[in-house]
Amino acid sequence: MLVALPGHFALLATLAGDPAGFAMGRVAAGEAEVLTLAVHPAARRCGLGVALMRGLMAESAGRGAAELFLEVSAANDAARALYAGLGAIVAGLRRRYYPDGSDALVLRLALSPCGATPGA
Repeated sequence: MLVALPGHFALLATLAGDPAGFAMGRVAAGEAEVLTLAVHPAARRCGLGVALMRGLMAESAGRGAAELFLEVSAANDAARALYAGLGAIVAGLRRRYYPDGSDALVLRLALSPCGATPGA
């Protein structure tokens, strides 16, 4: 089980008591990584993605991470807007990273000790 590995954790979002999304991350050597973030299609546009990301940021900072990294498809405008709204900046590019041939943008979020991006 992935979440049983050292530094790994998972968060669950519910809507009306039903599971509606989840996120998984890991922290090692002062850095955190988003492993996955998913929201059920019927629950999108309800703020769950932002809530899960803020939860990942807070948990990562609480575990000693100063930065949070993730990959997102350059073609995924909705996800890119979500991450940009949280203060993520492009830190790199992985060409043809996804099975459909799209590039991945490597994004970086600076974390404060309370989990939010500085100044946010």
